[in-house]
Amino acid sequence: MDGLPAGVFVTGTGTEVGKTVVAAVIARTLASEGGAVAVFKPAVTGLDEGVEPDHALLRRAAGSNQSDAEIAPYRYGPPASPHLAAALAGEEIDPGLLREAARAAGAGADALVCEGVGGFLVPLSPDYLVRDLAVDLGLPVVVAASPGLGTINHTLLTLESVRAVGLEARSVVLTPWPRRPSEVEESNRETIAALGRAPVLTLPPLDLAAPGSWPALQALTPL
Repeated sequence: MDGLPAGVFVTGTGTEVGKTVVAAVIARTLASEGGAVAVFKPAVTGLDEGVEPDHALLRRAAGSNQSDAEIAPYRYGPPASPHLAAALAGEEIDPGLLREAARAAGAGADALVCEGVGGFLVPLSPDYLVRDLAVDLGLPVVVAASPGLGTINHTLLTLESVRAVGLEARSVVLTPWPRRPSEVEESNRETIAALGRAPVLTLPPLDLAAPGSWPALQALTPL
């Protein structure tokens, strides 16, 4: 999309697969290299759960001074798909507003790290999916996935969906990667790399309260 800096779009094979952690580490890596990093997430749900919300972690990782609304224009309490959370709030997510908000978030930044919601085909509104936003932004895609049983199918399907709409699948990140991976986890990494034709990186469990302890993911950075 015109007006956007270099960046990446982080999606996942589903919910709770480490998207926010991967996006945060990418943002932290870029910021540590001296770039001005902006972060963006179209919608955040689950604010009622009482944990640090995704947009707050992304802001902290990037060292950004963006407001909540500048990072995540739609924010909801219930832990639900964005289209449902919006409906429960009596509204509908506006794709045009998302595109403009992403452009505004990236204005003046050296890089934009955008995190999707749930998986690649999750609806943001009844007829506008996370996939559609990724296409509109045109950023290369990083896929976050779990390392365990079942991840091959989910990851390959996601890579196929990304490429089917003409986007670059830049890499896959398996997380949390154990200190002593099992034979299954090692095989999953090798198989996804071979069949998915994409670099497969790993990210160990992190102390989210201590960004200085996070490993860098230079292979993911767009600069």
